[in-house]
Amino acid sequence: MTTAEDALPPPSESSASEREVMEYDVVIIGAGPAGLAAAIRLKQDAARDGGEVSVAVLEKGSEVGAHILSGAVIDPVGLEALFPDWRERGAPLDTPVTKDRFLVLGPEGALDISWLPQPPYMKNHGCYAGSLANLCRWLAEQAEALGVEVYPGMAASEVVFDEPSGRVKGVVAGVFGIGRSGERKPDYQPGMEIHGKYVLIGEGVRGSLAKVIMARHDLCARSDPQKFGIGIKELWQIPRDRHQPGLVQHTLGWPLDDKTGGGSWLYHFGDGYVSVGLVVHLNYRNPHLSPFDEFQRFKHHPAISEHLEGGTRVSYGARAITEGGYQSVPKLTFPGGALIGCSAGFVNVPRIKGSHNAMRTGIMAADAAWEAISAGRAGDELSAYQEAYETSDVRQELKLVRNVKPLLSRLGTTLGTLVAGVDMQITRLMHGWSPLGTLSHGKTDAASTEQADKHKPIAYPRPDGVLSFDKLSSVFISNTNHEEDQPAHLKLIDPSVPIRVNLPLYGEPARLYCPAGVYEVLYDENGQNPRFQINAQNCVHCKTCDIKDPSQNIVWTTPEGGGGPNYPNM
Repeated sequence: MTTAEDALPPPSESSASEREVMEYDVVIIGAGPAGLAAAIRLKQDAARDGGEVSVAVLEKGSEVGAHILSGAVIDPVGLEALFPDWRERGAPLDTPVTKDRFLVLGPEGALDISWLPQPPYMKNHGCYAGSLANLCRWLAEQAEALGVEVYPGMAASEVVFDEPSGRVKGVVAGVFGIGRSGERKPDYQPGMEIHGKYVLIGEGVRGSLAKVIMARHDLCARSDPQKFGIGIKELWQIPRDRHQPGLVQHTLGWPLDDKTGGGSWLYHFGDGYVSVGLVVHLNYRNPHLSPFDEFQRFKHHPAISEHLEGGTRVSYGARAITEGGYQSVPKLTFPGGALIGCSAGFVNVPRIKGSHNAMRTGIMAADAAWEAISAGRAGDELSAYQEAYETSDVRQELKLVRNVKPLLSRLGTTLGTLVAGVDMQITRLMHGWSPLGTLSHGKTDAASTEQADKHKPIAYPRPDGVLSFDKLSSVFISNTNHEEDQPAHLKLIDPSVPIRVNLPLYGEPARLYCPAGVYEVLYDENGQNPRFQINAQNCVHCKTCDIKDPSQNIVWTTPEGGGGPNYPNM
């Protein structure tokens, strides 16, 4: 049987023999909130105890923050755990939330339900609207000031296992100069093996290394399948007289039907900025649905357009979001390292927040790693991290909202929201107990896709170029770029599946669920002989194809370091 790992190129023994090896105490993959929090805490722990620890952070983006896409309304609890004086240090969170608004949208109107009772943790009082990318850039500066080595543009493309034990001892990073057909170009670099006593995986959602490690060590054996959404976002700059700093607006309903889960956000922050986005839960059934086009028509709703009129679209991006929560968190540790942040999935779905939990889990993993290293137990499994999570506020927070996602999936948006609201109130009052117990997520998002003949095609309006736009112009302002002469980082396990299976059964939904125009079905001049085309240059690294393909035939891998989007202020 062909597997996803078969789609990956085998390690080259000649390349391995050419590689230099760098040794660190801790190697962290990903300069997101989790990875940078872990790096900072490791240095803080060592300084507190009068010790030393060497830490390297590898980031595939061209710079720290280049691949960070978030709303974002940020709960500062994770930041405060690192730097109680973060305000005095100048952290770029300067727009406190001043007003919460929650609407249910219909095709023309909106019902404001902000007055309905909600658990206290659902409110945004004490949170800040801002740019998570800029916060990560600031965190990287703090990390480097403490002596952390941060390497942007260094994609970690392969796990290095210590065989036969399977202990993760490092990664391969910095492979450059391989041509489209696999040949070595004049600028070829075999990369380096970066070894650590511990390797912390903070790649974010659906990380390629995390998938390999999870499979090798069966980390998901006791958890539900992970669930996902796709978040599509634009950043606008609007006239000052229309700007309402600190306004946070969320919606349910239109343009999604009751059986298609999702919701929107709209945040006013900074220098006239508005972050607007739509999340579509990837367990949707209708393969004719296009999350990108749903978002474009969503902006024409009066409750949304009034915030954007007269403004300028600054940037665009898309990213998968973990939504499985409590039931889907895998075993967090493996021999030689741990999963942190969205590599494990700590997003609180009803709050639409995860960066605070990413930072808190990075801190917990760092504390466990430093304890082991300073005690001379390097290489032991970080059981202290798993134990810390089991008694943490992160786990308790996810437990309180654990039935929201399953209820939305089973009952639809309207009834599911009402029942979930009651369940959250009971669960909060009963300190985690729910009359529903813990509901299961059931099947994967890929398996939720139904055949095309069970659904009507959706006719989407043409973009007007003012509020709504096409995919290619959107990708252009995401500043996405990849070296064109390199192997496509989007691999097909079986190249015949898109036309042989997905097209007749599902209408080949990759051309619709991809928010960047990566996948196309092309025909000859007679409208015959379809062929599947992958425009890997357009990829914004959202990972939706790896998640939603009904045949699970697409494998997302890392391109050369620095490739992908370059998000400003996102």
